[in-house]
Amino acid sequence: MAGKPRGEQHIGLLNGFAAYGMWGLVPLFWPLLKPAGAAEILAHRMAWSLVVVGAVLLVMRRWAWAGELLRQPRKLGLVTVASAVITVNWGVYIWAVNSGHVVEASLGYFINPLVTIAMGVLLLKERLRPVQWAAVGVGLAAVVVLTIGYGRPPWISLCLAFSFATYGLAKKKVNLGGIESLAAETAIQFLPAVAYLLWLGSRGDATFGTEGAGHAALLAATGVVTAIPLVCFGAAAIRVPLSTLGLLQYLAPVFQFLLGIFYFHEAMPAERWAGFALVWVALSLLTFDALGTARRGALALRESARAGATSEVAAPAVPERA
Repeated sequence: MAGKPRGEQHIGLLNGFAAYGMWGLVPLFWPLLKPAGAAEILAHRMAWSLVVVGAVLLVMRRWAWAGELLRQPRKLGLVTVASAVITVNWGVYIWAVNSGHVVEASLGYFINPLVTIAMGVLLLKERLRPVQWAAVGVGLAAVVVLTIGYGRPPWISLCLAFSFATYGLAKKKVNLGGIESLAAETAIQFLPAVAYLLWLGSRGDATFGTEGAGHAALLAATGVVTAIPLVCFGAAAIRVPLSTLGLLQYLAPVFQFLLGIFYFHEAMPAERWAGFALVWVALSLLTFDALGTARRGALALRESARAGATSEVAAPAVPERA
């Protein structure tokens, strides 16, 4: 990444801001789809996302991966798991936003890095550095404080965090590009989504086609709302360092949190502020630790390169054999 031209890095940063900005502002979109319920919105998102990413792949002529995936049952199984957990994640998030729980939903994406680390320890037997252990401990304390504040566990936040962490773990194992991965996942979602929409229509409960052309267009736009940030993220990921993307990821929950307070006017009593403050302390610990690790790694690489260059200069020339 260090060798990327400055212009490329600027383009990457702009795409990163665009991706996380759109993810952060998406709570403004879901209420526009009322009177459709969360399940109907989810089904439309699943169906229209396949249409959009299919069109993108058709234009880009990137289909070779599909045949390879179908010949690998293990990878196909992991894609199915990813499809299932992202369905849960999307559904809970849409319901949370349209039910007045935007702040609690934002918390899910704040604590997601902590959950990812915990899953790495429990499932992958990864070893944590002391600062990471401290961050996880502070995160657990935050959940306890928030449980007391809400009078119940923050299940919306926990469901979003654990489902997205599981999704990330499955995607890491599959190792497909963003667009290709979304196409595979929505291909699995497509038939159940369409079947549900047809069933909903047969009962006379569907809003698509009954609430006007504007409402139908907004439901169809769920595919675009899903795909465009992912395209921007993909453009950012190949142009900027992972440490930069790691910092940018906090933009989305920050925007969601601010929208919940200032736009949707959700209550934030003192105990919730205390819980969120503990989460932010934990994330600060993780961020400083990650930046320090990245800095030490870069320094080690430079030292290694300098030592290699010195040894090449000092080494005597070996004559070639005739």
